[in-house]
Amino acid sequence: MSLVEKALRKLQQSTARRPLRVDSPSAAQVRVSIQPRPPEARKNRTPAPVPSPVGQALVIDTAALRAAGLLPPQTEEHQLAEQYRRIKRPLIAGAIGHGAARVKEGQLIMLTSAVAGEGKTFTSINLGLSMSVEKDAHVVLVDADVAKPHISRLLGVADAPGLLDALRDADLDPERLIRPTDVPNLSVLPAGTRSQEATELLASTRMQQVTATLARRDSQRIVLFDSPPLLQTTESHALAQSMGQVVVVVRAQFTPQPVVLDALKLLEGHPAVSLVLNQSLASANTAYYYRYGDGSGAEASR
Repeated sequence: MSLVEKALRKLQQSTARRPLRVDSPSAAQVRVSIQPRPPEARKNRTPAPVPSPVGQALVIDTAALRAAGLLPPQTEEHQLAEQYRRIKRPLIAGAIGHGAARVKEGQLIMLTSAVAGEGKTFTSINLGLSMSVEKDAHVVLVDADVAKPHISRLLGVADAPGLLDALRDADLDPERLIRPTDVPNLSVLPAGTRSQEATELLASTRMQQVTATLARRDSQRIVLFDSPPLLQTTESHALAQSMGQVVVVVRAQFTPQPVVLDALKLLEGHPAVSLVLNQSLASANTAYYYRYGDGSGAEASR
């Protein structure tokens, strides 16, 4: 029995929430890069609206991302791209209602982990790339790991205004801080200028206003927030209050079961919490579906 199965079976005895299903990857290294779409397919897609972005479009340097361990070796791309397609389907359904009822504020999706080193930033980037090839989705990837803004640094916008600046200044439109990229339908909102009051800013009424703006300006938009770890920061707790969906990344054979349970306890009461098992050594033909939500309790099925 896997770590997450044990955790969820224990949680099943004490929780009763509505389910949200997320397919768990099962390859040896859960890393994925999306294959480029043919030029003719790109021509038929509706570009995401970009309201007066700051500066030029960001270039997604795949070589730099791969060197940083945030994209897989090219030999693993196809298999893992397929796995991310499975992961994103229920999240998209919860966000924009394709084939299922929408989750309240489901366009706002937080990706986090219990502790550092479990692959939540890797998952954020690759999930964003996978979602960006959807015909009916415009993706904004928000670097909300304000303590360690890894995404902002890698993309060369560590010093650019971003989320924290929009939270400090009520007159600053967050839309103007979103940076388009050279990947169709994928934009980035940097972390912004660091603040000693980051937790308070993320827990503020202004944060509710900013997330509402990001979600409602475009009915096809999905906003992915790369969050700090749950057990190592207070920012992640504040951020979760504004999210419609939360995805917890768990690294297989790495995270102790009590640590997983402690992290999930911090999300008790949230209506849509899902788990993604990262770096599993299970066979690629083995599919686990982890559900943790309001209605029928937590469960793991095969």
